[in-house]
Amino acid sequence: MVQRILIFIALLFSPVLVIAQVTYEAERAPVALNAGGYYSYFDANYAGNHLMGVGAYVDFSPIVLDQLGVEAEGHWLTFNGQHGFSESTYLIGPQYRFVWGQRRRLHPYAKVLVGVGEINFPYQLAHGNYFAIAPGGGVDYALNRRIKLRVDYEYQLWPSAPGIPGLPSAMLKPNGVSLGVSYRVF
Repeated sequence: MVQRILIFIALLFSPVLVIAQVTYEAERAPVALNAGGYYSYFDANYAGNHLMGVGAYVDFSPIVLDQLGVEAEGHWLTFNGQHGFSESTYLIGPQYRFVWGQRRRLHPYAKVLVGVGEINFPYQLAHGNYFAIAPGGGVDYALNRRIKLRVDYEYQLWPSAPGIPGLPSAMLKPNGVSLGVSYRVF
C-alpha cells in the first residue's frame, strides 16, 4: 500500500519537474533583429594591398524559420591602403544558422551575399563599382540574451574587376576576417 501511495505522489508531481523547458510562444518576438559592427582585415587581391577598416551588419530572421535569415552588411576598408587605395562593399543575402540547442553560447552560420564592391585605385587613377558575390561564415558567441561577439570570414568574388581600359581584366578575390559585436534589438 505504501508503495502505491509513493508511486501516485511521484506521478502527481512529475509534471513540475519538466516545467520551464521551452519558451512560451507568446513570450517570443515574431522576428529576431540583430545589429552590429566590426573591424575587418582583408587581403584586397590588388597590388599587394592588405586593407583594414570598419563595417556594420544587420541580421533578420522570422521565428518560423529560426535557422534561416537575411544578412545585410557594409565594409569600408580605408586604412592601410597604398597611395589612397580603398575598397568598400554593400552586400545582402541569405544566412543559415546551425542550431546545437537552445542553451548553447556558440552559434555557427554560413552565408552567401551579393551586392556591389567599390574600389578607389591608387593615385586617384580610377574609381569603379563592380558586382560582388561573397560566400562566408563564422561564429557568434552569446555573452547574454542581447549581446553577441562575432568572428566572420568572407571570400569575395568580383568577376568584372578591375575593368580598367587598356589593362588586362581578371577577377578580383578579396578575402578577410572580421571581429565584431552585435546587439539584439528584438
